[in-house]
Amino acid sequence: MATEPSIVSGHRADQPAPRGGPLSGVRVLDLSAYIAGPYGCALLADQGADVIKVEPPSGDNLRNYPSTLQVESRAFIGVNRSKRGVVLDLKQSADLAKLLRLVREADVLVHNFRPSVPRRLGIAHEQLQPLNPRLIYCAVTGYGNSGPMKDKAGYDQVLQTLTGMCALQGKRGGTPEILYGSVVDYYAAALVASGVAAALFERERSGLGQTVDVSLLRSALTMQSARLIWADGEPLDIGRDMRSGGVTGIHPAREGHLYLSANTPHFWAALCRLTGLHELSTNPRYDSVRKRAEHAAEVVPQLHAALATRTALEWEAVFGDEVPCAAARKVEDMFDHPQVLAEGIVGAFEHVVIGPYRGVQQSIVFGRTPGPQAFAAPALGQHNGELADPTGKD
Repeated sequence: MATEPSIVSGHRADQPAPRGGPLSGVRVLDLSAYIAGPYGCALLADQGADVIKVEPPSGDNLRNYPSTLQVESRAFIGVNRSKRGVVLDLKQSADLAKLLRLVREADVLVHNFRPSVPRRLGIAHEQLQPLNPRLIYCAVTGYGNSGPMKDKAGYDQVLQTLTGMCALQGKRGGTPEILYGSVVDYYAAALVASGVAAALFERERSGLGQTVDVSLLRSALTMQSARLIWADGEPLDIGRDMRSGGVTGIHPAREGHLYLSANTPHFWAALCRLTGLHELSTNPRYDSVRKRAEHAAEVVPQLHAALATRTALEWEAVFGDEVPCAAARKVEDMFDHPQVLAEGIVGAFEHVVIGPYRGVQQSIVFGRTPGPQAFAAPALGQHNGELADPTGKD
């Protein structure tokens, strides 16, 4: 999509052959750190984009996070698949010049600097646009580009706590609880990928680039759009918890735990039949989700007594397709889960430092333009020679 300055065998001299996928030929400069921006760029790489991760000499801070891997961060490797990596110190004029050379040939630039930082570094949108009017410029911030909090550092769990997610995760009136797994970051990453893809689509019509702004604040609130409804005339402090309670939830079995969802009449009837609780399914006292939640103290003990006769995995097999359920597993169980294997979600990688490993390799499946083969995250500065200075000159 970008103007190609040097063509060798049908592609840029400093770029590998197009990898396939709907974004094949798109070049992305990833200047972001931690999870939201980097994983958004990894999702673009999954779709065929050539992603170049640009790190400072100290590296992405995620490289330094605690990890049971001895020589590299597990989190960094998981978030930065299918990228080439270079080290540039943007405070040094020579390295800034190298980045600007890459900008001239790029389609997309993603960063997660606070709003006041890019201009000081010389990489604000208005500074780069004259070099490349077709550039899609994506800024990932904590709180957005305006307002009294715009220059505050934003982190996943800070935004969870600010926006009510932790209060709703905890019991009503109890201690707020964190949702582990960086859910705000990962949702923001999805917004980065979809926003950039939409801007690239629009560019095909207009020929012009534009800014794409994603914030953790916007991400955290967008995730709660079903809760964030306030009708005229209703009180503000009302119940917004979407959990149905009662039967739907995680329950103990003879061994392990089992999640059950039986909100529809069909699934409720199947649950009662397969657990032998026939009288519950015919009792009008329990014939709706709301009634079962109201009378959970009557229903749940009977359900627990029935579930105690088998293990969670046995119940999973018994319920099959008739009752939505899952035995609680550890994440490592997913490496060899038959459904995961059948879908090809996890694949084998070879990392230049840690060697062979297995990890997520495919996030979206395209029929006519399948995505490329994923490859391992880069070691710090691994591709400096071919990308930061492909001519061999500063």
